[in-house]
Amino acid sequence: MKNIFKLVITILSLCIGLISCEQPKETPETLNGVWKSVGSGWVLQIQDSTEYTLFDITKISCLENRTAQLSEMIPDLQLENDTLYLNKGVMTYRFIKDEKALDNCTSEYGMQKKNTLFNFEVFAETVREHYAFFELNQIQWDTLYMAQKKKVIKDSSEVNLYKVIDETLTLLNDNHAYLEATDEVYEALEAQETEEVLEESVQEILSEYGDLQVASMVAKNHLEEEFTEDSKLIRWGKMNENLGYVQIMTMWLHADLDIPQALIDENGYVDAYVETFHKLYEGDYIKREAKAVTNIIEKVMDDLRSSDAIVLDVRFNGGGQDAVSYTILKQFVGEKVHVANQKLRYGKQFSPPLELYLEGGAKPFLKPVYVLTSQQTGSAAEAFSMATLALPHFKRIGAPTSGAMSTALEKNLPNGWSFAISNEINLDLEGNVYENIGIPVDYDLGYPKDRQDFFRSVVNHLEEDKETILSAIEALKQP
Repeated sequence: MKNIFKLVITILSLCIGLISCEQPKETPETLNGVWKSVGSGWVLQIQDSTEYTLFDITKISCLENRTAQLSEMIPDLQLENDTLYLNKGVMTYRFIKDEKALDNCTSEYGMQKKNTLFNFEVFAETVREHYAFFELNQIQWDTLYMAQKKKVIKDSSEVNLYKVIDETLTLLNDNHAYLEATDEVYEALEAQETEEVLEESVQEILSEYGDLQVASMVAKNHLEEEFTEDSKLIRWGKMNENLGYVQIMTMWLHADLDIPQALIDENGYVDAYVETFHKLYEGDYIKREAKAVTNIIEKVMDDLRSSDAIVLDVRFNGGGQDAVSYTILKQFVGEKVHVANQKLRYGKQFSPPLELYLEGGAKPFLKPVYVLTSQQTGSAAEAFSMATLALPHFKRIGAPTSGAMSTALEKNLPNGWSFAISNEINLDLEGNVYENIGIPVDYDLGYPKDRQDFFRSVVNHLEEDKETILSAIEALKQP
């Protein structure tokens, strides 16, 4: 579930005291031209210093991703010598000028947009060029590719194409992969499904719980005194007189996107939220998420600053934006600190490592902090957990996280479908990779690995869950 860019290319006059600012200088002409990303399959074309177009490219395809005014991207861009840097959340992507990068963008791509075999080939080429875990997951890509291609050749329907791509992503064992098609495809898939009469099982008569539902039940029980205000996704208060508790349910859905009520009524809040933010410039959307969380977390810290220690519960947090995770953790860091590294797969090589930092907060909480994690802690919540490995006053309790560490590289197919694959390798400061295995804990509480079994083990024994957390904290205090 589990990004956008900073480019400072103008020189602004300094405002000092009562002296008003001069108008910013025009965008330098050196930005004009064609820029190719190092590792992400993007080409950025800037024209007349006013408009840009972002393309998704592979060796066999070239698809327009977004065209808009350059002014929306300017705050996220930085030009240094011959390299253009684009900031996306906590990531910064490098672009090198390459005037020939769009030479293969011809009208033939548009003519083939409904060709199922061509769509499969674009998908396959994206995987070949960017999937980061062939070696880790022991994938023989050439063999898998040929076997899946034959299935598309045998049946050229869109429904079959969907099934083949979906199956391929499953066989890749990609923790962050997804595929989204059109409503027509989903309707056709549903029509093909055969109703099966299943014998009643224990699973059917047991209650099914969702992440947010369990998180709310836990917060309600564990908070001896609650201070939550103006937030549905972060709840906080005291577990006891000296111990603060913060329940962080998601690393997204916090921003005010001015979603039309009619859209919410039609699609539900989450789907309406997704549809709305996809229309925004991604850099602006991520900043809105971070700003909204900043306002909340500052209230949290004002209320809990006197605590002897704080518990941060992300056991039911499936992720969102890394920028949200880092915004929260900023409150627990006194000065800028290096917490992790990332590198991008492209072709048979990786980009130079990108160092990730936490900025220091103005009034940091430097007393003990305990992070609760589980196998349901995923994506941006895992980036959160990994960053705490570099913070000595943090300890982790519960179970290792889900192991879905890479940010998803989102792409489109010529037919309009969208998909994502993992193209990043995340490393801690010691060079360890936690994809598939998850971020380890300092005190393991032996949670069941099955999602619903874990949820029920907590919901059916809420007071016991609270007591085991308190006991683990006491154990970790011992020298």
